[in-house]
Amino acid sequence: MRKMLIPLILVTLALIYLPSCLTVETSDFLKNMGGSLSGNSASSGLTEGRIIEGLKEALRIGTDNAVNSLSFEGSFLNNPEVKIPLPGPLKKIEENARKVGLGFYFDSFEKSINTAAEKATPHAKKIVFNALKEMTFSDAKKILYGRDNEASLYFKEKSFNELMNIFKPEVHSVMSNTGVTKRYQDIETRVKNIPFIEALPLNFDLDKYVAESALNGIFYMIEKEEKKIRENPAARITELLREVFGRR
Repeated sequence: MRKMLIPLILVTLALIYLPSCLTVETSDFLKNMGGSLSGNSASSGLTEGRIIEGLKEALRIGTDNAVNSLSFEGSFLNNPEVKIPLPGPLKKIEENARKVGLGFYFDSFEKSINTAAEKATPHAKKIVFNALKEMTFSDAKKILYGRDNEASLYFKEKSFNELMNIFKPEVHSVMSNTGVTKRYQDIETRVKNIPFIEALPLNFDLDKYVAESALNGIFYMIEKEEKKIRENPAARITELLREVFGRR
């Protein structure tokens, strides 16, 4: 009889004290995920591996859709949400330059930098996919229960600098081949002898400006795709996405 009482007492104490030890976040996580940490998906919910796999699949699909939506002619220029505007130095002199008939050069340059972004964007897909490999279970848990753009924010925070280092040379190559740099130089030549128009800065990093703007556009579209997957069951096009995000 004594041997039977000891386990009973321990269970009773656990039921009394355990709820007070759990935070709301922890208890919600345990409630929703069941025994995922145990690795027994058949009886207790999602495993750690399945959660990470599901989030990576969501990001892969979101990235694929985002990149495809920004890789055709006019996809940057004709979309106000991601259109790359004239850089600051040009914006400052644009109004006065248009007054003396130089508007064509500014329109042509703005179109050319958006075209360069479209042509460079497909190169971002491989970079993004490679960066998914480092996601941990802790990252995955935060993303799964976070904001509608939590995965995109995490990814941008972890990878943006590395992406810039790789993406910037791609942008430079595209801009050289499509004449963007020449158009910038044309504007510089045209305005430098006009007294009331400020000269363009000598050290402006055009490659960085276009690369950074293009990546911001890509991440913005990835956020939209992520939100769709979280909110719209019809956007969960694979069984894994339905399994992971359906438990959220």
